Amino acid sequence: MTNGTLANPVYAGVFGCIMVLGLPLNALSLWLLLHHHSLKSPTGVLMVNLAISDLLLVISLPMRIYFYATGSWPLGRHACTLLIMLYRNNIRSSCFFITFISVDRLLAVVYPLRSRHLRTSTNAWKSVALVWLFMLVLSIPESVGFLNYQNENNISTCFENRRQSSAMTLVYLQLVCMIIMLTVNVVCTVLVSWTLRRHLSDSAKVKNKVNVMLIFAMNLLMFTVCFLPVNITLVTNIREVNMPLLCVASMNCCLDPLLYYFSFDAFWRKPEDVDHS
Repeated sequence: MTNGTLANPVYAGVFGCIMVLGLPLNALSLWLLLHHHSLKSPTGVLMVNLAISDLLLVISLPMRIYFYATGSWPLGRHACTLLIMLYRNNIRSSCFFITFISVDRLLAVVYPLRSRHLRTSTNAWKSVALVWLFMLVLSIPESVGFLNYQNENNISTCFENRRQSSAMTLVYLQLVCMIIMLTVNVVCTVLVSWTLRRHLSDSAKVKNKVNVMLIFAMNLLMFTVCFLPVNITLVTNIREVNMPLLCVASMNCCLDPLLYYFSFDAFWRKPEDVDHS
């Protein structure tokens, strides 16, 4: 048995834990966001779509767990390709939505008056529509590449492709986009931190300041721990490194609800009870 085969039960266990945590957390998050906040604020629109993206990842995990637990794949190459794309698109779309949330918070804190015409639910919907359209555009050629690769190499299993089926230019482009979005998040964090340090000297507002900075801390954690490492390994495609990082990247669907729960005092309250900044 290879080291990869010996580690498969471990991967099955990790993905199982992620599914057990991620499914109820994201389902509850989505319900609370829709029930308490609806889709009237740009932040609400972005977070609802982030929760949907995470749920799409979670529903792809049962068959991944089955594969690593049994070593067999019963559903064929089309189902395999679909589940792989659900995972990849979760990473990509989450990066965009988290970056948009950072930019939205930056505008709300640093430019509260000048950004009111930008921070609308209509603009937020336009942004998320572009993200999902971009995911679709990337998915079509990438899915065709996966199917052709499995045909040419007689692959009867799933999640075990040793080489990237998509063009390496796409892999490098994805990594560059990831670094750009990480840079945007870092800049937003620095600017918001500097603004809060200057203007929130009142001790009564300290808790609000902590909550705002927690949003940015969670976003940076997601990029540096979940997203960037796995994108770097896509270039090398070394299974011994890639598989553990895939497990870590999947944990983003469990961390995102923490962004909702602990970043906002207003999360559990209805919109009429809170001040929409």
